[in-house]
Amino acid sequence: MDGMIRLPIGDIAEGVVSWLVANASGLFAVLRTVFKGMYDVLYGVLGADYFWIVPGQLAVTGMSLIIVLFAVIALLARGWVFAAGTTAGLLLIASVAQWDNAMATLSLVIVATFWALLISIPLGILAARSDGVSRVMRPILDFLQTMPAFVWLIPALVLLRVGVAPGIVATIIFALAPGVRMTELGIRGVDSEVVEAGHAFGSSPGRILRQIQLPLALPTIMAGVNQVIMLALSMVVIAGMVGAGGLGSDIVQSLGTLDTALGAEAGISVVIIAIVLDRLTGAFGKRMGVFAWIRERAQRRRGRQLAPAQAPAPEPVAATA
Repeated sequence: MDGMIRLPIGDIAEGVVSWLVANASGLFAVLRTVFKGMYDVLYGVLGADYFWIVPGQLAVTGMSLIIVLFAVIALLARGWVFAAGTTAGLLLIASVAQWDNAMATLSLVIVATFWALLISIPLGILAARSDGVSRVMRPILDFLQTMPAFVWLIPALVLLRVGVAPGIVATIIFALAPGVRMTELGIRGVDSEVVEAGHAFGSSPGRILRQIQLPLALPTIMAGVNQVIMLALSMVVIAGMVGAGGLGSDIVQSLGTLDTALGAEAGISVVIIAIVLDRLTGAFGKRMGVFAWIRERAQRRRGRQLAPAQAPAPEPVAATA
């Protein structure tokens, strides 16, 4: 509108990115190399054509070995029904010729989730132990979660060039907020009496964090891990727009050519991967919750056993004449 003062927020953001390009290009070159290297190694394993059991004599296809590995993990996590469903889902991905793209997408999600958790869990611990840090972090996390994901691709693309690296960076930024929030929530939700018992026995703050707070908060933290993975998968299509490859690339291609068949095959493959990862992380969170409950009961029982031994001995009653 005429007469309104226009704030130069866009110009400031462009100036910051230009300054980073001019003064921190070496740092971003290192980040690009690290992210792309981790992705290439992981995709080299998940997308391998063959694994040699006996060099030069006996080999097994990479797809078969990966399917068996996921089936075993699913069996240990949730039982034979989930293992059968996981196997069927992965075979469906292979049957529509999306195996390589699915493994590329899974590699990107794993790398981005690893870095998002590496950043978010320590920040969540710090926010749980300091109200001031929590107040500062809250609006920053709100900003990261509400900013449209496409916006993060612009500086990532300028700083890291086309390829898988900007997709990983944008995914990390977009997905790390739930990890911070759920870690803080889990630690703050630990029973204060258990923490006070640790202080009473002379445990250091670090030991209380490692042996009491983190084990008891693991179910909530695992719920945060689940959300981070789901948000990372939601970035698959967006990452495909900057050359990250995988299923997102096929979805973008199907959108440009109005290829319904290709879009349906790639979309179903994303759904299958999301369901498998969601159920796996949920199962591990429940099992960790059981272990934490057993550990808490053992600590309380040990405290009740030690309490009478540390109580002062009763004074003798004087004999009356």
